Amino acid sequence: MNTAIITGISGQDGLYMAELLLEKGYRVVGTTRSPSSAKQLIPKAISERIKLVNWDVDNYSQLCEIIEKNCPNEIYNFAALSSGEKMYLNPALIGLINGLAVTKILSAINDINPEIRFCQASSSEMFGKISKAPQTEVTPFNPQSPYAAAKLYGHQMVNIYREHHGIFAASAILFNHESPRRGISFVTRKITHAAARIKLGLESQVVLGNLEMKRDWLFAGDAIQAMWMMLQTKVASDYVIASGISRSIREFCQVAFERLNLNYLDHVISSEEFFRSTDSTNLEGSTLKLQSIGWSASISFKQLVHKMVDYDLALLQSSININNPKDLPEQSKWVI
Repeated sequence: MNTAIITGISGQDGLYMAELLLEKGYRVVGTTRSPSSAKQLIPKAISERIKLVNWDVDNYSQLCEIIEKNCPNEIYNFAALSSGEKMYLNPALIGLINGLAVTKILSAINDINPEIRFCQASSSEMFGKISKAPQTEVTPFNPQSPYAAAKLYGHQMVNIYREHHGIFAASAILFNHESPRRGISFVTRKITHAAARIKLGLESQVVLGNLEMKRDWLFAGDAIQAMWMMLQTKVASDYVIASGISRSIREFCQVAFERLNLNYLDHVISSEEFFRSTDSTNLEGSTLKLQSIGWSASISFKQLVHKMVDYDLALLQSSININNPKDLPEQSKWVI
């Protein structure tokens, strides 16, 4: 039986990865800052089948002990602080968790068992402000935020350990990947949740930033499938994980509100207060390299948005606490 360690297991990506690996017969070990708190956030169907362990990302000896005790074949790193305005309040912490922790994992693998395969969740935000699209695995990076800079450091360390030490280490350059498990603070979930609230008469409008900002969105479950496939190849390499099509926030709003027979123009307000000058622009990933290992998306952009809207509508109708994923309706655990 293969064993995998998933860092940051209680987040959207960690949960989808845990589900996928359990389906494939893996023994799954998840690291978290607080196992007791994480257990409250993880659906019971998953928590009962995995092992949760504490890891302080600044504690190298603790990480080594976890690896030595559990003897993983693969490690997937999702431990990270997310992007957003709050990242500017403590960029040093962003650097520690999103950047330096990656080096600690790579170093531990090299010291304990160089045969362990490692996948890093990198980010399309590393591309920053660029004019050329689509972005590929060789497109130059131009990070515009502490989050992106820290992610780029981790990404480059993956390349260094792969080339210098011969470790099977790969970076997944993840473009925006969404699902009903996405946190309510993310713009996509903010849109779908607001649309559902408006449909139910709980509010009349939602205020967003730049509606013309474009992103390349795909289903989080498809992104996770791609990361697993990356570690099954013969040669370690980095891959862009995207849908291959960029769409504006305006289009996301249109599809979400139309699902509920609403016109987004009647309810969505764009305010410069929420514009961010450091936002990456023109993000669109090339999937050619990823397709070469057999990957394809399981659902379309429209289907993804509809799933998220349907989920939020059901969530509000059942009056369940949106801040506790453990209490989410069964549809939150879809496998598509």
